[in-house]
Amino acid sequence: MNKKAKNIGAYIYIVPALVLFSIFLFYPFFKTIYLSLYKTNKMGQAKLFVGLQNYIDLIGSKSFYNSLGVTFIFVVIVVVGSMLLGLIGAILCHKTFPGIRIFSTAYALPMAIASSSAAMIFKIMLHPSIGIINKLLKTDINWISHPKYALICVALVTAWLNSGINFLYFSAGLSNIDETIYERASVDGARSFRKFIHLTLPGLSPIMFYTLVVNIIQAFQSFGQVKILTEGGPGESTNLMVYSIYRDAFFNYRFGSAAAQSVILFLIIMGLTLVMFRIEKKGVHY
Repeated sequence: MNKKAKNIGAYIYIVPALVLFSIFLFYPFFKTIYLSLYKTNKMGQAKLFVGLQNYIDLIGSKSFYNSLGVTFIFVVIVVVGSMLLGLIGAILCHKTFPGIRIFSTAYALPMAIASSSAAMIFKIMLHPSIGIINKLLKTDINWISHPKYALICVALVTAWLNSGINFLYFSAGLSNIDETIYERASVDGARSFRKFIHLTLPGLSPIMFYTLVVNIIQAFQSFGQVKILTEGGPGESTNLMVYSIYRDAFFNYRFGSAAAQSVILFLIIMGLTLVMFRIEKKGVHY
């Protein structure tokens, strides 16, 4: 078999993957860009070409800017919270002691729980009259119906849900750090905090960078917990961009506007990812 035939054979093997990508990724992506340039009917069919008017309308919309601001605050809380929870859990379970498997399972458990199921559980826990949170704090706050607390509650639920996979990432990263460097540091008189700052964090920097990128993307895509806990309210205090897209498309039947928001969300995530890869060259140690 000549070289050309071998190359053709290699491409044949990736045809099924290309077909799946085309159906479930490329076609929806380009269809979204196409719809963002049109006014649509209630069935989502493009009817009137308006060019960039959907984008111009979004730029002049206070609701859109509110959604952007709420989303960025939400992402910051979720990313910081989930990474901290995962890192703390991984450090606590890094040493061998009786019952370590039970603790490891408990820390990793959130990754096995659906966001809708977790949201329903937390909705009961946060209930103003029967919720355990008010019982423990001896308050009567309606957490998910209060504009001051609703976004924080949804963000913390999401952070906990994402912490399980972060725990596994950080546990794998810690296991790859050579233990002898800690022994040498102990001989030199380094304390635990200095070891953590100068040895653990640099050793975890590659996995921390990967985890940061993944967590940011996941946080921007959060939907189920918002839908179940607050439905974007009270007011628009938890109206994240993904929920705003859902509401515009399936409640207001403005598929063109929803598509334009989807394109903007894609550009935001892509821009942040590119910036982080630029920073990665300076801040990540391999």
